[in-house]
Amino acid sequence: MNSSISIIPAGNLAVGLIPAFVVLIILYLWKHEYPKAIYALVRMVLQLMLIGYFLNHLFGADSAGLAVAVLAVMLIAASWISIRSSKQDFKQSYPIALASIAIGGGTTLVVVTQGVLNLDKWYQTSVMIPLAGMIFSSAMNSVSLTAERFSAEIIQGKEYCQARAIALQAALIPITNSLLAVGLVALPGMMTGQILSGIDPLIAVRYQIMVMCMAYGSAGISTICYLALARRLPITQF
Repeated sequence: MNSSISIIPAGNLAVGLIPAFVVLIILYLWKHEYPKAIYALVRMVLQLMLIGYFLNHLFGADSAGLAVAVLAVMLIAASWISIRSSKQDFKQSYPIALASIAIGGGTTLVVVTQGVLNLDKWYQTSVMIPLAGMIFSSAMNSVSLTAERFSAEIIQGKEYCQARAIALQAALIPITNSLLAVGLVALPGMMTGQILSGIDPLIAVRYQIMVMCMAYGSAGISTICYLALARRLPITQF
């Protein structure tokens, strides 16, 4: 297999934006909040460009303190994003989201980096940071769905246990669908990237199994933690 992956020229990358522009045009014609979509796309491009330059320097650094600082920023941001659209009181629900993602995501990250990959240095940034991004992202999405659905069920008058069961089931639908679809409907990003770079597909499969398990684990544990801690929130805030 080819051991190198080709670099995408800027002109070719621009061609890849055409489907996104088609969506923007339709949103504009239908007058459906197209400025938000434009903002999201522009922000995505800028964020990825900035993080690309940042990671170049980060991966070259040999600092445990820097690795911890980056992980802390990722955790804080993930927690904020997870409940920003929730109807719950921010001051009371944010610490719960933070603790839930820290427990679910942090535990999963330790298991994967220290138990599965056996990193020479526990803070090896070139491995730790990309994996933490996938883990915290999965936990963030799950907690976001949980908070939204749980508060909606409480507002409708459901008892805690019933609302908890409904929210847990709803939150795990996306990640469960991913488990069912992988290999049949989709080849996930990490596996695809490894194959394109020349890695043996059987080796890439092992890494993808690790990724899928860590995504499911972090999402599930974070969701369970959130629902357990959310019981202490005053019902009147929903």
